[in-house]
Amino acid sequence: MRFISGAGDAVGPIVVVFLLAAIIAVAVTPVVRAVVLRYEIVDRPEARRVNKIPVPRGGGLAVCAAFLLVAGLFLLVNQTAHFVPVPFSLDPSEVAALLLGGAAATALGAIDDLFDLRARYQLIGQVFLACFAVALGVSITFITNPLGPDFQFSGPLAAGLTIFWIVGMINSINWIDGLDGLSSGIAFIAAVTIGIISLTTQVVGQPLIAVLCFTLAGSLLGFLRWNFHPATIFAGTSGVQFVGYTLALLAILGTAKVAVALLVLGVPIIDTFWIIVRRLSERRSPFSPDRTHIHHRLLDLGLSHRQTVLVIYGICLVLAVLSMLLSGVTQIYAFLGVFVAFGLILFVPTRGDFDRPDELEAEAYEPQPVKDVVGK
Repeated sequence: MRFISGAGDAVGPIVVVFLLAAIIAVAVTPVVRAVVLRYEIVDRPEARRVNKIPVPRGGGLAVCAAFLLVAGLFLLVNQTAHFVPVPFSLDPSEVAALLLGGAAATALGAIDDLFDLRARYQLIGQVFLACFAVALGVSITFITNPLGPDFQFSGPLAAGLTIFWIVGMINSINWIDGLDGLSSGIAFIAAVTIGIISLTTQVVGQPLIAVLCFTLAGSLLGFLRWNFHPATIFAGTSGVQFVGYTLALLAILGTAKVAVALLVLGVPIIDTFWIIVRRLSERRSPFSPDRTHIHHRLLDLGLSHRQTVLVIYGICLVLAVLSMLLSGVTQIYAFLGVFVAFGLILFVPTRGDFDRPDELEAEAYEPQPVKDVVGK
């Protein structure tokens, strides 16, 4: 892995936006929590959930606010200060797709947090978001082929692939969001990795994309202060839709890093694939809820809540390192190895009935009565 010649100049802006976004997210999240509690926007206990008491959701509003505020301010200041160069391949309309689309994704997710929309309506909203991005010029025009010439796309094929990628990424982040801090931590690792790779010769160096990636990473890290186990607030649909949409666009803005993102985000992507296969094999809708995700399986195998999250973090970190150190066919082998391993974990029998560890009990979340959690 080799860094571009101007990578050092981007370190200062990266550190500033990372810390500023993290501080804002840390400060804004309790405010968001107070608001959603006031309106009783909470995740209530269900058979497939691990929380035993109502926990407020909608924390994605804080992540979105921190990212949009810091990213928007930096882009505005950078126009005159020129801290980092703007890639020639990055159009203003694509930046608008990132920022305005991220805000729209959060807003649509917040509607679901409030009204618990059916899956079909969520899917319609996700397709709308993807079409909005495509209309503003975001498109996957090629994917690196380590075995030969790159795969080139144009016209309706490029548009369809881009829509599929954005919708798929949103749902991958959504479906892995089953434990405290899980989706936020995975997204943090992915954002940092894509940011670092944006400063290398592995792709066409893009310091501005790196700054935006680290802005997202800082927002997620600040939110994790409140979202890691035991969580005092969940990201909610507003969070997973914003994070999934933003990561999807950051992976393709400028030069397409979709192949890299496939490996870095291998855990949620592969988990989503096998879950769909399992549900279809059981003649169920792929959007029907259950508790057969990779994190549920690891819990069934005896790991605690925190151990399960840390194990999946570890897998993601390994994949992130591989994406930076490996290239070509070796990346494919790594992806296929995880693909097969996840298939075995998700399909082999576990020890049967779900035996909740003690730290999944209500006391692990909030040492107060339920009526105080949801408001009076």
